[in-house]
Amino acid sequence: MKKTFSIISFFILLTFSLLNVNSCSSREDTVSCFPNSPINVNLNLNLATYNNLNFVGQPIYIDEQQSGTRGLIVVRTADSPASFKVYDRNAPHICPDNNTTLEIKDNISIVCPKDNATWILISGQPTAISSVPPKTYFWNYDAGTKNLNIYN
Repeated sequence: MKKTFSIISFFILLTFSLLNVNSCSSREDTVSCFPNSPINVNLNLNLATYNNLNFVGQPIYIDEQQSGTRGLIVVRTADSPASFKVYDRNAPHICPDNNTTLEIKDNISIVCPKDNATWILISGQPTAISSVPPKTYFWNYDAGTKNLNIYN
């Protein structure tokens, strides 16, 4: 009887331990060495510099103050209602180094020049090498004034 109780207790303890470990784990969206910096950018889409963002699939680079350590990639993903994707230009899958600044290729993909990891521009879906999407940021768009606010 004691032996049976000990075996059952062991399996119950093991089961709860496994459940506890799995429930506390979380998938990180980037590598641990990914730089954190404040993002707070306001874009007026009436200005010629940001005109591409008035059209779906026409990305631009943002390299202004408070736009991260290497800048941002912004692309309009839908017209009605207006929808955007804002990506950090640091590669999400490897620590920052030479040639790890993400680039736009043929207006359809994002590429890491260091290892040729690629993602679909409109969705951020990984297509090669990396299994994590680029880091994205929040945005708010006022259609009346055509102001796009990007923040974290």
